[in-house]
Amino acid sequence: MKPYLHILVAAAMAVISFSPAGAEKLVILHTNDTHSQIDPDERDGLGGIARRKVIIDSVRAADKNVMLIDAGDFVQGTLYFNLYRGKVEQEMMNALGYDLRILGNHEFDNGIDELADVLADSESELLATNYDLSATPLAREFKPFTIREFGDKTVGFIAINLDPKGMISDGNYNGLVYNDAVKAANAAAWWLKHIDKVDAVIAVTHIGYDPAMPPGDKMLAGLSEDIDVIIGGHSHDLIKPDGSNKGLNPEVPNADGRDVLVTQTGKQGKYVGRIEIDLDSLTTDYSLIRVDSRLDNRLDKSLLDKIKPYRAGVDSLMALPVGRSAIDLPKESQELLNFASDFVLAEGRQLADSVDFAIVNKGGLRRGLSKGSITEGELICMLPFYNYVNVLDIKGKDLLEVFDVMARTDGNGVSESVDAVYDPATGKCLSVTVDGRQLDPDRTYRIATIDYLAKGGDYMTALTRGTTVAKSHKVLYQALIDAFRKGYLKGKTIKPSSTVRMHPAG
Repeated sequence: MKPYLHILVAAAMAVISFSPAGAEKLVILHTNDTHSQIDPDERDGLGGIARRKVIIDSVRAADKNVMLIDAGDFVQGTLYFNLYRGKVEQEMMNALGYDLRILGNHEFDNGIDELADVLADSESELLATNYDLSATPLAREFKPFTIREFGDKTVGFIAINLDPKGMISDGNYNGLVYNDAVKAANAAAWWLKHIDKVDAVIAVTHIGYDPAMPPGDKMLAGLSEDIDVIIGGHSHDLIKPDGSNKGLNPEVPNADGRDVLVTQTGKQGKYVGRIEIDLDSLTTDYSLIRVDSRLDNRLDKSLLDKIKPYRAGVDSLMALPVGRSAIDLPKESQELLNFASDFVLAEGRQLADSVDFAIVNKGGLRRGLSKGSITEGELICMLPFYNYVNVLDIKGKDLLEVFDVMARTDGNGVSESVDAVYDPATGKCLSVTVDGRQLDPDRTYRIATIDYLAKGGDYMTALTRGTTVAKSHKVLYQALIDAFRKGYLKGKTIKPSSTVRMHPAG
């Protein structure tokens, strides 16, 4: 524990009182991974920042001790971010009155300097416990933990984040030092409970519930002794209070056998979590509030007026047609993943000769495409990141390591010439063929991918052993728009293959 205590001792401890003495109940409203979803999702009609404000305002009106918390990734996923680079989301979070926020990995998508500029306008308290930000532009904005008073009770809050290596693009988090998540969380929680004598410790995290690359919230809860509640994010899990989502138990026994409440609200602001804590008994009541159209007759006009100027730019791109699809292509569909993979292969073959196949991460696809007209805005939202196609020469033995990493996340995107079979239990590939031939560990292959993966993103570290042959100078979504407007997709109605190219054995 000692290496982490300097982080804690250095903290400026702001203690804020919320209510008269004698209060026993704290209500926490929380969100995570809202991903720039300012408007309701057009496919299922859920979410929307103005609807969320209705919920928040009604709870604040009913209860005197209320905190509003976000567990990260408040940006990236709609045109609001691509066009306005976080300004809209930041303005909305101030308007909703978030009390406490932590970082997500996508907060770094435009680099740490630009993130610092955006967060300079934040009116929330910002926490980062296991990120040492002292050598970054964020140093003044963040504290390692905080304590809040509610009557005669005190609650400590800590913030736990994932290891940026392999998840955030190199160069986007310069100066940030990562400390082990579990060790830092336990050290901070111990300090709060045993030195500052708080009544409860709440960990706000962005590490995922039970990720393929641990630790996650489930592990953190199991290894803890002093954490009472974990408010999570990153894995987009909707943890139901009754535990009915398979594998997502909201009650996880800690190292002492005491249950820790672990929550998460999915993604895109479609639900708001509500935790009620009895600060005498530390019993909790957890529920999910659906953000839907029943709230539309109570929307705050002043908030809608703030959004309106930004919406004009979004709407213009969403109405600009560039192509057509013969079928619906939902975000999670094999067809969309195949389309993206084959497109990267086609782009790679324009950059260099003899490209064997392509690798794409399914996490890079952020929305689907509907049957019929495809618009420029939809393509940007589908591939919103500032990624570029890279062509690499790389040994087969290194590619086999990459395929094992992809197997641990139930497969990923590969182009039409590839067939890979993996064992879900071990996370290992049993067979990889390219053009009908087994992948040869000793052969050098030429592959197309995106620069994020080429730099080891999504834990594909072995790709960094390849030699770069060529790089595109076009952002991926712009290259796709150009393919529809004047390239090989011009005038075509797409109908991607449904073949599962990476599949489990059996």
